[in-house]
Amino acid sequence: MKTWILLVGAGIALGCVSGNLYTAPDSCKGRCEEPYSKEDECHCNAECERYHNCCEDYYRHCRPVGFSSSRDAIADEDLLHISEQLYEADHNKARPTDIAINPQYQASPDETGDQEDRSPQPLYKYVNEELFSKPTYASFIKLLDNYQRVTGREEDVTAEELREQDNFLKEVMKTELMKKLFAFLHKKNRYGSEQEFVADLKEMWFGLYSRGDGEQDSSGFEHIFSGEVKKGKVSGFHNWIRFYLLEKQGIVNYFSHNFNGPWDTYPDVLGLQFNWDGFYKEVGSAFIGCSPEFEFGLYTLCFIARPGRACHLSLGGYSLSIQTYAWTKSTYGNGKKYIATAYVISP
Repeated sequence: MKTWILLVGAGIALGCVSGNLYTAPDSCKGRCEEPYSKEDECHCNAECERYHNCCEDYYRHCRPVGFSSSRDAIADEDLLHISEQLYEADHNKARPTDIAINPQYQASPDETGDQEDRSPQPLYKYVNEELFSKPTYASFIKLLDNYQRVTGREEDVTAEELREQDNFLKEVMKTELMKKLFAFLHKKNRYGSEQEFVADLKEMWFGLYSRGDGEQDSSGFEHIFSGEVKKGKVSGFHNWIRFYLLEKQGIVNYFSHNFNGPWDTYPDVLGLQFNWDGFYKEVGSAFIGCSPEFEFGLYTLCFIARPGRACHLSLGGYSLSIQTYAWTKSTYGNGKKYIATAYVISP
C-alpha cells in the first residue's frame, strides 16, 4: 500500500496561527476518572469518549487495561476498515467523465506563500452539473450562502436556514454511506439511536460559537465547507463544490497546486493555492469529485474517533490521514465539543 499525505491550510499553519484559534487541551496526567466539571477544557473520565471531549493524551494516561481490544474501542484497524467501506459506499461521487480539471503549475513549498498566479486557466475545465441535482448535493449547496465569511460578524440564522440544515441531514442519512457510519458508531456504543446521532450531528456541525470577540460568528460547517476570512486570510474552505461554483462566478482565482493525489478516479485529493475575492489561501486541501456525504462522514468519523489526533484512514488502498480539532472555548449539551476544523494532514 502506498502512503500519500498532504500538508494543508489549517495544518501547515499550526506553528504560526494565533495561539487563541485552537487552544491546546489540558493533560490527563494525574486526572484519570476525575469527576466531570464544566470548568475543565477537556475530560479524563470514561464518559469523555461518548461526548468526544477527552483530553488529547487521554489514551496514553487513562486507557483501561484491555481497552484496545474491548467491544467499544475504535482501534486503528477499525478506522482503516470502515473508511474503505465508506469509500466504496460513495455512490453519489462523480464518475471520471463528470469532471475535468486543469491543475497546471505545481508550486514548490517555498512558492506557496508567494501569492503569484502561475496558472492562467481555471482549475475546472468541465463539471457535469447534473450531479448537483442529486438530493445530497442540492441540499448541501443551499447551505453555502447562509454565512458571512468574515469572522467577528454575528451570524443571523433564519428559520429557513434551520430547515435547510435539517433537510441536508435528512438527505445524507438516506445514503448507504451515512447508514454504514451510524451502524459502526452504534456498534461502538457512541450513539443509542439514529435520532440521537442526527441531533448530535446538527449541534457539532451547525452549532454556533465565536472565533471573534464574543459574536456567534462561526461553526464547523461554515469553516470547513463554506470558508471564512480571518485576519485578512482565507481560513478553512476545503470543499470542491464551493470552489467550482465560486470559480465559475469569477470570485475565486486558482493560482497553483502543490499536491495531486494518487487516485486515478474520484474522489481524488488536491492541495491548492487560490485567491478568494481578494483574500489568499496559501495551502488548502480539497477532495475532488466526492459527494457531500463522503466528506461530511469522514470528518465526523475522525472527530468522534480521534479528536485532536491524527486519524489514519484507507481509501481505495491508499493511506490518508485527517486531523480534526474541537472548539475548546464553548460546549453544547453535557460538555460536548463543537468541530473547529478538519483537514488532511502530513505526519
